[in-house]
Amino acid sequence: MTTRIKHLSGIHIAVLLFGLAGLFGKLIAASPVTIVFGRTAFASVVLWIVIRRYRISLKFQDRHDICGFLLMGMLLAVHWLTFFYSIKVSTIAIGLLTYSSFPVFVTLCEPLFIKSRLKTIDVITALFVMAGMMVIIPVFDIRNNIMQGVLYGLISGWTFALLTIFNKKYTSVYPALKIAFYQDFTACLILLPVIIIQAPRLSINDVGYLAILGILCTALAHTLFIHSMKHIRAYTAGIIASLEPVYGILLAILVLGEYPQLRTVIGGLLILGTVFWVTLRSD
Repeated sequence: MTTRIKHLSGIHIAVLLFGLAGLFGKLIAASPVTIVFGRTAFASVVLWIVIRRYRISLKFQDRHDICGFLLMGMLLAVHWLTFFYSIKVSTIAIGLLTYSSFPVFVTLCEPLFIKSRLKTIDVITALFVMAGMMVIIPVFDIRNNIMQGVLYGLISGWTFALLTIFNKKYTSVYPALKIAFYQDFTACLILLPVIIIQAPRLSINDVGYLAILGILCTALAHTLFIHSMKHIRAYTAGIIASLEPVYGILLAILVLGEYPQLRTVIGGLLILGTVFWVTLRSD
């Protein structure tokens, strides 16, 4: 196996693990708050071990960066909470497809943070994504579970887009593993008071699923993706990352027998096609 194929395989495995995370929204009999807390807790421990192994410093270069890291942790918590709420109230396919709209949100939000003008083509791509969402929604009623799933998924995509923009700022200064650790650890701390109040009771299976979600689908997947990206163009990595909902939906079919409806497939193709094109443009 050549080095390039090895690292390409590594990115595909990482994206497959990211897609696998959606299954746990259905498999774990607990609230999204509990799921996200367990995920971030397990991920924080593993990432801390990796950081200690490679002797990465956890110090901040600027005191003001602490506020930035706290904000990223909050965004991550909201992103994952709304992602799992979307899956809980609707389907894995809808949760993954609506969240995957985040590259479009990035193009729309970037002008707010950097000196650039919003282009007409960016508005057009956003309209295509919205068209895909409208195809997916059967009834425009907030009481409809599919409508709720789409709204939660859009919030998940929007918050992840903001997180992506902040990540771009800090990855030029801090190691990616350090950023990931602080994001997970902060999200975990934010949710801790709610967990103490709720005192959820988990089965052994649920604890096992949370461990897999936190260790394999978060810490390992993130580490593997970052490591492989050192040897693969960001453009190529972005294209592979856009396959996450495809992997997730296929896993949902194989493991849970959850087949997406025809309107979900049509709307999903419109969304993914637009996201794919946005990724091509960003090279």
